Amino acid sequence: MSTVESLLSAHLSAAFSTLTGVMSDPQVHRSARADFQSNAALALAPALGLSSREVATAVVTAADLGDVATASVSGPGFINLTLLPPALNRLLGAMAADPRLGVPLVSAPETVVIDYSGPNVAKEMHVGHLRSTIIGDCLLRVLRFTGHNVIPVSHIGDWGTPFGMLLERLVEIGEDSGSLSIGDLDAFYKAARHRFDTDPDFADRSRQRVVLLQGGDPETLRLWKLLTSESARYFMAVNSRLSVLLTPSDFVGESFYNDQLASIVSELDSKGLLRQSSGAQCVFPPGFTGRYGEPFPLIVRKSDGGFGYAATDLAAIRHRALVLGGQRVLYVLGTPQSQHLEMVFAVARQMGWLDGVAVKHVGFGSILGEDGKMLKSRRGKSVKLIDLLDEAVARAGEVNPSTATAVGIGAVKYADLSSAMVKDYVFDLERMLSLHGNTSVYLQYTHARALRVIHRAGTSPRSSDLAIADGQPGIGSPDAIAGGLRIETPQERALALALLAFPGAVQAVAAELEPHRLAGLLRDVAVAFTRFYEDCPVLNAEPGIRESRLVLCDLTARVLAQGLYLLGIEAPERM
Repeated sequence: MSTVESLLSAHLSAAFSTLTGVMSDPQVHRSARADFQSNAALALAPALGLSSREVATAVVTAADLGDVATASVSGPGFINLTLLPPALNRLLGAMAADPRLGVPLVSAPETVVIDYSGPNVAKEMHVGHLRSTIIGDCLLRVLRFTGHNVIPVSHIGDWGTPFGMLLERLVEIGEDSGSLSIGDLDAFYKAARHRFDTDPDFADRSRQRVVLLQGGDPETLRLWKLLTSESARYFMAVNSRLSVLLTPSDFVGESFYNDQLASIVSELDSKGLLRQSSGAQCVFPPGFTGRYGEPFPLIVRKSDGGFGYAATDLAAIRHRALVLGGQRVLYVLGTPQSQHLEMVFAVARQMGWLDGVAVKHVGFGSILGEDGKMLKSRRGKSVKLIDLLDEAVARAGEVNPSTATAVGIGAVKYADLSSAMVKDYVFDLERMLSLHGNTSVYLQYTHARALRVIHRAGTSPRSSDLAIADGQPGIGSPDAIAGGLRIETPQERALALALLAFPGAVQAVAAELEPHRLAGLLRDVAVAFTRFYEDCPVLNAEPGIRESRLVLCDLTARVLAQGLYLLGIEAPERM
């Protein structure tokens, strides 16, 4: 099935072409003035030497909309479109009979590599990892659902000079001390850092340990693997708590690229891109300047001979493009990383690694406390992610213990995903867990309410076969469903239009990588269903209307369940 916008656009574009001689995009979108609206006449009018209202009137006169919609002109040249009942019924019937709820598979699937989450070994995940993890997980779900081959990568910090002090600290206290257990990693890291900063002998041994690690010393490597494996176990515990789809095989540490760094330097040199700057080997991609307009370097190899982070990032993007075959490579990282990533992308393009490859930084803002500053603990420290999640679940459990995890975790994730990514947002658990307003709790409750209506319908001929959010249509052919639909009241019509916007919202997230578009649509569906539920009796309605309204309940439950799944949020059957 087509989205409503594409159906209306197909009918209008021919009328526009009679004026312009070419097929034009009618730019159809939802409107408060009518069901839909086209603003294309305003843009085309100057080139045609006509007023925008004259263009719109000519288009409406020439348009053959059949039984799809009626059209009228308003204001300076807006074309208002109102769906006719036969078209509304056909579209809704097709959606109800489709296990994918009208969301098409892409015609040309791509291999998409998504870099997200990326914690550091021997450090606990903190609130700063939350946005990357859940935004990346949502994009993974949506892109897979639309048919793309998605390769998730969690770029783990597991190599470099800090591991000298970590491994030396492990040698000092003994690997059986219990300091590497989940929940103690942060304390272990801080103790190692304190020893490094206050004990010169320990610092010297730590530097020597780095040499042993890089040289492949068997005992040092064994301890390093112990450290990384324990950290991976901890990461998976947090990921499981968040219900994200990352698996241990998706963790790709910086160490993976270690033996590729020398070849990165050689390739850069062979292309004539390397330059010496203060003893370091750097690349100066065009267009990047410092505070005073001087060329800004990407440091590939430091003056002491060690490789910089840029070398690892260049090895990673080369691997993702040339080895993994990524046609799109996405980096879900905070906006402060923007310049560094753009420089890496620029160098990769200079090297020819990104021919035919689209790369994008999916940036996001910060999580703020109620004081409007970066969210911190009461002691001014970074908030541990697991503590934040535990508090959300505990607060949700005060209302209903049986759904505490689904509601608490869902509330945290939805508050993030419903916000425009580039913006900061305030972390307010009381607001997030409210049954009212733009919260996941409201969406989950609406989903459970729609299911309850269907369950109470018992064994009626149509409702007994309804498939609730399990990917199976179960209620007959599109024509049969459309023939039985009676969308008559304003509340039914508003709900039907909100439901029909679901495929377009999913496609928009896949194209624009903005999860809040889907969250906003689900909110619209929940609001429309609430008004429908309050004003339109279902179980006590007369025959015919009862069955039609059960289809609306079924579609509401399925759309909310599928939509919440794509956001990474559970939809309990009871609330």
